Amino acid sequence: MKKIKTLIRLHVLVLLALGMVHCNQSSNIQYAEGVKHPDPKEFNTVLNRKEVKLFTLVNENGMRTDITNYGGRIVTLLVPDKNGVFDDVVTGFHSLDEYLNSSGLYFGALIGRYANRIANGRFILEGTEYDLDTNNGPNHLHGGPGGFHNVVWDAEQIDPQTLKLTYLSPDMEEGYPGDLKVTVHYTLTHNNELKIDYHAVTDKVTVLNLTNHAFFNLAGEGNKTINDHELKISAVYYTPVDENLIPKGNWEPVTGTPFDFTYCTPIGERLDSDHEQMQFGKGYDHNFVLNKSKGATDPEFAAFVVEPTSGRKMEVFTTEPGLQFYGGNFLDGTNTGKRGESYEHRTSFCLETQHFPDSPNQPSFPSTVLRPGEEYRSTTIYRFSIEDSN
Repeated sequence: MKKIKTLIRLHVLVLLALGMVHCNQSSNIQYAEGVKHPDPKEFNTVLNRKEVKLFTLVNENGMRTDITNYGGRIVTLLVPDKNGVFDDVVTGFHSLDEYLNSSGLYFGALIGRYANRIANGRFILEGTEYDLDTNNGPNHLHGGPGGFHNVVWDAEQIDPQTLKLTYLSPDMEEGYPGDLKVTVHYTLTHNNELKIDYHAVTDKVTVLNLTNHAFFNLAGEGNKTINDHELKISAVYYTPVDENLIPKGNWEPVTGTPFDFTYCTPIGERLDSDHEQMQFGKGYDHNFVLNKSKGATDPEFAAFVVEPTSGRKMEVFTTEPGLQFYGGNFLDGTNTGKRGESYEHRTSFCLETQHFPDSPNQPSFPSTVLRPGEEYRSTTIYRFSIEDSN
């Protein structure tokens, strides 16, 4: 009983602290036109016999993110510009119904069991062939129709800056072997970082590749094209694909190609290239082989993006070996965002930290096999700041 009272008291203190932060910050923060906080009532429901909610994380600098346990989705992410004006920089919606009825299946979601594509929806693991749903032409994409983006995660808000999500994926869910227990922590740090820590264990040998599929526009969601955003990626190789966007199994140098982001380059500068890979992807939708220190276990620099007008800068750090850069090539204006603006062609981009696509079928790629007794651990950090124009 004493333990229960202590837990209740801690929960009340967390709620009071969260409320105090909101009150103290809301009177001092300037928001861009049209920015609204989502109403938790628009998410409170029961789906698949589990409770869906919206959770708010804040830091002492005024940054805020709202996350729903439906798909572990980042609903909003409020970041200041060079004038101190906060805007929402992630694509998404302000209600659960909109997510359920949208063609934007992956906006802000946790992706699993396997991020990206698996060729022909099948792979062989220790002599057994596993068949998966094909939901992207001939391929299996992002864990299939019932992937982690479509499940309700168990949620616990640890403190005003930390949300813990857990999910038990049963054996053969979407065709994958093993009971898989996954834990994800979202943390909004005082260094203006959104940190995502992944952990998983399995009772059978399986494959696993987790990521978050946030779509960003550093000028503000639903805003102008992202083609003027300036991008740098810490990669001297990428993995070329076939016409179905499946890697061919080799690495190619980025030098002399539209994929050379080793120096800061506007995203749209080379979109009119006749390079075969740009034709296959209808622009950028490719995995980059990150420059990694040998034996490194801590997150290392992967990329940064700068939006010149606002001055917003986003740096990406990760423990993962790859980064999928997607330039919003398939956005077509059919989805209306949080301030009534449609999500048009190339109005947001993704930087998905991951292992490589189709790794279960590519022996030369880093392994995605997870065995009983092993622990899957991965960390990605999105750090926000203002680009120094001097």
